[in-house]
Amino acid sequence: MFGLAVVFFSGLVPGLPARPEFFLRLVFIGMARCIAMMLVWNELAEGSTEYVTGLVAFNSLFQIITYGVHVWFFGLVLPPLLGLETPVAGIKTFNVTSIQVPQAIAILLGIPFVGGVLTRYVGTRAKGEEWYDETLVPTVDPLTLVALLSTVVVMFATQAKNIVAAPSDVLLIAVPLTIYFVVMFFVSFGMGKGITADYSTTTAIGFTAASDNFELAIAAAVVVFGVGSGVAFTTVVGPLIEVPVLLALVSVALYFQRKFDWGGATTGQLNTSSAPPSAEEDRPTDQATR
Repeated sequence: MFGLAVVFFSGLVPGLPARPEFFLRLVFIGMARCIAMMLVWNELAEGSTEYVTGLVAFNSLFQIITYGVHVWFFGLVLPPLLGLETPVAGIKTFNVTSIQVPQAIAILLGIPFVGGVLTRYVGTRAKGEEWYDETLVPTVDPLTLVALLSTVVVMFATQAKNIVAAPSDVLLIAVPLTIYFVVMFFVSFGMGKGITADYSTTTAIGFTAASDNFELAIAAAVVVFGVGSGVAFTTVVGPLIEVPVLLALVSVALYFQRKFDWGGATTGQLNTSSAPPSAEEDRPTDQATR
C-alpha cells in the first residue's frame, strides 16, 4: 500500500499531483489489517471459519502493538529516506507518537479483545463450553453484521456531502485501492494453492490479505485530523470501494473452488495425494506373497 501511495499521491508521476491527505489515508489503511469484514467474505466464499478466526486474533493483537509505530514509520520516516518530500508537510496536527492514535486503538481494538477473552473465560467456567459454543455464540453472532452495517451508515452520513461534491477524488482513491485488493487476493490465494493447502484455508488466507480494517483507519484519522479532514474523507471512501470489489472476489473464489482440483484435502490440511507411497504402503502384504 505504501508503494501505491508513492505512485499515486507523492507527486512523482507526471499528471498526478501530490495529495498528502490521500497519501496518509493509504498509509493509515494499509497498516490496518482486517479483523471483521474478512469473516463475512470468508463465510460467503465457504472458507475455513476456524482458520480465519485465528487470523483475526493475531491481526487484532499485532495492530494493538504495532499500528501506531507502522503509521509513524511509513508516514513520516520512510518518505524522506527515499528522497520524497514529507507527505505530511503542512499538516501540523499529525503526531502518531502522541497519545491520540494509541488511545483510538485501545478503544476500538483493546477493549473488545479483552472483553472477548474475559467472556469466554467466564462463560465456559460458569456454564461450560457446550453452552458457550451452542447457545451464547449463536446468539451474539448476528450482532457482528449489524454493528458493521451501522458503522458504514454513520461513516457515509458524516461524509455524504464531500463524496457527492468530489466524485473525481473518489475515483482517484478507488484506483490504488482496487489494485491493492485484487493483487493481494490473487497473490495470497496463489500462494495457498502453491503449497497445496485445501480450498477453505486458501480462501481464508486470500480474504485476510485482501481486506483491511477501515474502522481502525477511520478512527485513527478522525482522532488525529478531525471528522472534516481530507484524511478522514479518504478513509470513508475505503469501504465504498472495498465492498463491491471483495464481493466480486467472493465470486472469483467460488469459481476457483469449482475450477481447480483441490485433491480431496479436508479443511485445514495440505493436499498430500500426489506424494509417493511410503515404505509401509509399498510393501506387499503377506497374502500377496503366498
